[in-house]
Amino acid sequence: MITSAGTPPTPLGRRLGDLLGTDRVVDDLRRYYGAGLPPGAASFTGNRFEHLAGGGDRPGTADVITAEDLIAVETLSVVVPVRVKLDLLEGALGARLAALLGAIPADVDLADADASVVADGSPAEKAWHLLESRPGLGWVTAGKILARKRPRLLPVYDTVVRCALGRPRPFWRTLRTALREDDAALHRRLLDLRRTAGLPETVSALRVCDVAVWMGHRALHHDCH
Repeated sequence: MITSAGTPPTPLGRRLGDLLGTDRVVDDLRRYYGAGLPPGAASFTGNRFEHLAGGGDRPGTADVITAEDLIAVETLSVVVPVRVKLDLLEGALGARLAALLGAIPADVDLADADASVVADGSPAEKAWHLLESRPGLGWVTAGKILARKRPRLLPVYDTVVRCALGRPRPFWRTLRTALREDDAALHRRLLDLRRTAGLPETVSALRVCDVAVWMGHRALHHDCH
């Protein structure tokens, strides 16, 4: 890591440190994923997002959108318009996205990724803009599609999480900086939370972060502007 201990945290790093340090975080993670409960007993359908059909980044389909990917995305309370689904599965949109996904690494965490991976004009940013511009899709669903395909690198990010974190911009790059500072203290904290909550390693550090923040803020979200 290029950052060093003792450097003051960024505003996002400080905010995440506060949110991830609360007493409720581990219980929230266990409740969301149904840790210790029989399969299907958890009340949040999003606990299948990264696991359905072996995950969006599984070998053989990591660079293409599948029907299982679209079902997985909709477990996070969004709807992909039918025309967009068909275009992703059988049309030019799917082909264009596949070409971009092929240039986005699937085996690296955001905390370890080179800055160029999420820079302006990167394949990841181009993929987000490609999806976000589709009628009826929007920035939240675009991000969730990419998070399904690159769960270690690209975060789930919605209005609840954005509100909780104070609307940092640009989010991917700001989050990468926060995860790397102080010898990757936040990234290591997320891995510790995953272990303590008893979650499988297929739940990425980014997803631990998203779920922890979302669970902690969702009841307060109506007060955000």
